[in-house]
Amino acid sequence: MEIRRIEQGDTDYPAILAERLAGAPPQTLYSLGDPGILQNRLLGLICSIQCPGSIIIRTFDVIREIRDAKAVMIGGFHSPMERECLDLLLRGSQPVILCPARGLHNLRIGKVARKALKEGRLLVLSIFGHEVRRTTSAGAILRNDLVAALAHAIFVPHASPDGKTWAAIRKAFERGQKVFSLEDEANTDLLASGAEACLSNSFDDFNHKTG
Repeated sequence: MEIRRIEQGDTDYPAILAERLAGAPPQTLYSLGDPGILQNRLLGLICSIQCPGSIIIRTFDVIREIRDAKAVMIGGFHSPMERECLDLLLRGSQPVILCPARGLHNLRIGKVARKALKEGRLLVLSIFGHEVRRTTSAGAILRNDLVAALAHAIFVPHASPDGKTWAAIRKAFERGQKVFSLEDEANTDLLASGAEACLSNSFDDFNHKTG
């Protein structure tokens, strides 16, 4: 599948980026798949790489709830836990958006994801050109900012204080975005900062309307 460039001013370029990343919205987005998926109300996934085991187990349960609610999720899906979340989401029928922190040329996404891409259920979206061939810490920060800016709300299973995830979430709070997390002792600071505990109906507003 050919990589498509989406420039500022194109009809498929998300206008919300100019609002939320007013300082420096990306001039170009690179995509594989159907950019029309961006028209949905998006639920972002951003999480610290290091998570307590109890949070990992509960995160998988929440991801299944998100999938069954047919919510459209956007995330980097880079860490082992997040990649398993992507696999769980792709078992559903709703679209998913994958945002790697590198260029799309020669990107390996796995057999299940490739199938979803061909079926039009997966959009791969990046702000990085072909010259960026590996993920870096700086690139992950920019990717997290993109995910948060495109999302109407964000699910944060865990955020290590003062880490890359905290930086993105802090900006989301400043923009007045809703942030959901899990009730856990490890998330005390996150919940105290304004994140809402996930409930059974937290993601009903993100249902993908088919047909």
